Amino acid sequence: MSEQSLDEWQILLVQKKLELEECQNNYQVNSCLKCDKLLDCSTRDDYIKAVYDSMSKGKGGGFEF
Repeated sequence: MSEQSLDEWQILLVQKKLELEECQNNYQVNSCLKCDKLLDCSTRDDYIKAVYDSMSKGKGGGFEF
């Protein structure tokens, strides 16, 4: 998928995903759940926020699962 076909929220999500994957590589884990910093990780928090923002297009609100 090219960046031209992505909106600003999707572009941010892709960037945050790359940052998260780089962090996982640095800590040599394939999942945040295997990391000791799981509950105190700004990289993971930023990624999760980007996921929600991409779903709501930045308008906030709740999601039902």
